[in-house]
Amino acid sequence: MALLERILARDNLITALKRVEANQGAPGIDGVSTDQLRDYIRAHWSTIHAQLLAGTYRPAPVRRVEIPKPGGGTRQLGIPTVVDRLIQQAILQELTPIFDPDFSSSSFGFRPGRNAHDAVRQAQGYIQEGYRYVVDMDLEKFFDRVNHDILMSRVARKVKDKRVLKLIRAYLQAGVMIEGVKVQTEEGTPQGGPLSPLLANILLDDLDKELEKRGLKFCRYADDCNIYVKSLRAGQRVKQSIQRFLEKTLKLKVNEEKSAVDRPWKRAFLGFSFTPERKARIRLAPRSIQRLKQRIRQLTNPNWSISMPERIHRVNQYVMGWIGYFRLVETPSVLQTIEGWIRRRLRLCQWLQWKRVRTRIRELRALGLKETAVMEIANTRKGAWRTTKTPQLHQALGKTYWTAQGLKSLTQRYFELRQG
Repeated sequence: MALLERILARDNLITALKRVEANQGAPGIDGVSTDQLRDYIRAHWSTIHAQLLAGTYRPAPVRRVEIPKPGGGTRQLGIPTVVDRLIQQAILQELTPIFDPDFSSSSFGFRPGRNAHDAVRQAQGYIQEGYRYVVDMDLEKFFDRVNHDILMSRVARKVKDKRVLKLIRAYLQAGVMIEGVKVQTEEGTPQGGPLSPLLANILLDDLDKELEKRGLKFCRYADDCNIYVKSLRAGQRVKQSIQRFLEKTLKLKVNEEKSAVDRPWKRAFLGFSFTPERKARIRLAPRSIQRLKQRIRQLTNPNWSISMPERIHRVNQYVMGWIGYFRLVETPSVLQTIEGWIRRRLRLCQWLQWKRVRTRIRELRALGLKETAVMEIANTRKGAWRTTKTPQLHQALGKTYWTAQGLKSLTQRYFELRQG
């Protein structure tokens, strides 16, 4: 059976449909949601199927959405229609077994059975072996700058069905809807479609093979590539030569401001960093802590009119998801500090809810605080944030209180995840 027929086989399409429905996500330019996808397919699939086989199918332009990047600025996402997500997912399921087995063992992004944690652990291993300098390569707007001809030539190395090649190129050139106007895309592969990560890995496999040919130690997760060397001089030499390779061979631009040769503990890799000693323990990158605090400040904004149980629920939801990813850290003391800071933010919300002195007196008495302490703190002239650090409020609204209110322990969850 030819590749296109395998892509359009019923079993493959049903698997793709279930995956698209499970991933949910926003509608594309036609407004059709994942919940409406099955009904839409029942009504239109015979026409779409015939167009795909005839090579006349034209993907809809993607819907452009800008989302804030953690380090500042925005990232542009292209959201395909749910039908195009279904077709892309079906293509992905057939192309992955063709390309993935030959990808580098040092490539970890968007691959079956591999994840960011595997990349960080491999990086840690290199540092422990004595590769204590890192060439941190950042590709500037990678997904927006992919050269279509170079990418398609790499896809064509293993895909011989010209109808599939034509369909993939049609997705690359589908265009973007910006304020109701279709804008052609001459380069780039839009982030947001199921096929995009695989296409990125196909293109960057050339980089992996070049690094392997030179015997270099590296970890790559999508467009985030770290190369580990034993000296600063070696790192600078590698950076220059790899930059030339990326710009001349793959027509990709290296972001000079974000790329550097430095000690691994002074750089971040996938949200993590390392301690300077020989063990190179995995720790949180400073920016990861900043991002967490930024989100917690939003959730504990006293001006946000929300009940305390709902606020705690949202904090729990975010923090438990966050520690699920960052459970890899080997320096848990920082988590206790973060946990204490979260409780202080919640104390701030609670204190400002008790606007009047008489409300404060009543609530603090109910919490069992001694009368002298109640009167002392209820009449304080300190600012609200300073007040949250006082011994009286610590005693009244301490760890026990917040646990009783339903606040989950970050450190407890960390140790549960580590043991599990």
